[in-house]
Amino acid sequence: MSLDGKHVLVLTTNYGTEQAELEKPMAVLREAGARVTVAARKETAVHTVVSDRRPGADVRPDTTMAGVTADGFDAVIVPGGTVNADRLRTDGEAIRLVSAFAAAGKPVAAICHGPWLLVDSGLARDRELTSYPSLRTDVENAGGRWLDREVVVDTSGGHALITSRRPGDLDAFAAAIVQALSTEALNAGAERAAAGPVAFRREE
Repeated sequence: MSLDGKHVLVLTTNYGTEQAELEKPMAVLREAGARVTVAARKETAVHTVVSDRRPGADVRPDTTMAGVTADGFDAVIVPGGTVNADRLRTDGEAIRLVSAFAAAGKPVAAICHGPWLLVDSGLARDRELTSYPSLRTDVENAGGRWLDREVVVDTSGGHALITSRRPGDLDAFAAAIVQALSTEALNAGAERAAAGPVAFRREE
């Protein structure tokens, strides 16, 4: 299904984001027709890394985290990269944003070390999720149930929580985000159909 009309926000700091975890979901979503906005801490380039060790490509953000709200977006994505995720988890703007998406019933997706932000924002409590294996204790201490799967989609808390373990799971991760947004579009269409045709009053 086309994601035309859908708008997705990606949260990142300006250094240490895993390149593939930033670029792959963006490419898949754009290919499906969605708009993607990258919000960083600062307006300067995002310096990505490859496998947490080698320099990756620079990505120009579209805006800052302080400059956006959850309004107007349909989902939020949190990429990993150890340094990036460790900084995001203590960033007040990042916590504000993922919490707002969850409160609005919109999908929240995080991969690899990205679920650290879910832990610190309280979104892991009473939810099933996965992450890079070294985060398992953090997730469980935060009240979550950690699963060793390439992608976990938990819809029990009023919004879809989509998580994956590592870059090798990116295909499944991106597909789950597309599916969640497609399901929302289908549900919205069904609601409109159930409501019946809209009557327009002609002005005299």
